[in-house]
Amino acid sequence: MEFGSSTGEQEYAALVRAADDLVIGLDFDGTLAPIVEDPEQAHIHPDAADVLVDLAEQVRAVAVITGRPARQALALGGLEDVGNAIGEHGRELFVLGQYGNERWTSTNRRVISPKPPRGLASFTAGLPRLLRRGDAEEAWVEEKGLAVAVHTRRLEDPQAAYERLLPLLEESAKSHDLDVEPGRNVIEVRAHGMHKGAAVHRLVEEVGAKAVAFIGDDLGDVEAFRAVEELRAQGYPGLLVCSASDEENALADLADVVVRGPSGVLDLLRELTADIRSARA
Repeated sequence: MEFGSSTGEQEYAALVRAADDLVIGLDFDGTLAPIVEDPEQAHIHPDAADVLVDLAEQVRAVAVITGRPARQALALGGLEDVGNAIGEHGRELFVLGQYGNERWTSTNRRVISPKPPRGLASFTAGLPRLLRRGDAEEAWVEEKGLAVAVHTRRLEDPQAAYERLLPLLEESAKSHDLDVEPGRNVIEVRAHGMHKGAAVHRLVEEVGAKAVAFIGDDLGDVEAFRAVEELRAQGYPGLLVCSASDEENALADLADVVVRGPSGVLDLLRELTADIRSARA
């Protein structure tokens, strides 16, 4: 593991010491699951389940905080089985979907979700016209219930289509009182206040954590990084980890530690788990 600064190394050591009160938050795509051309075919790394279960034994809680609907993350990640295994060790797995607005836990095994935001239905109805204006009629539109995402990854020139569509979607979202979340070849439109930073703050408060780490890979994780920075300013040990790739390294400059994709994330979690066990020996 290579730290970006001495601060990161110090924060990591503090997490190890505070393991009993530590909550670990992880993004899904690009962090636990490799990025694939078809998001519906994304599955977590084959080693992820065992690594998460081992980690959960050593910390207060583990949470997957994702822009995906919670049910989708549960299915693609096999996370119900992971939650069962974690529960056998007296710990809890949280799956917070749609940027924290949907909630599933391994002790309360149902997805709790609010109503869709006002304006989303009319925004979605106008999307075909916007896609035609952006010369991106073949972009895949994913309706998530609480949000809608426009994916350009399948198009001939994904980045060019993304750049054409972004200002069009931003203008329309603003007129419907909605927010835009740019991502890796995806533009998501959702209600105000739906972001991972709020989810991190709520989770820390709920489980009584006194230390926190978040691992993410793209712009959708910036708010979670900010939340960890805010908690650090309050005296909490906190670690920021970027799961980088050739396609995406937007968080690298903000992170204490940069690893290479899901395999690198799992190596870091294995090392953290081993260091916690060693410190307790």
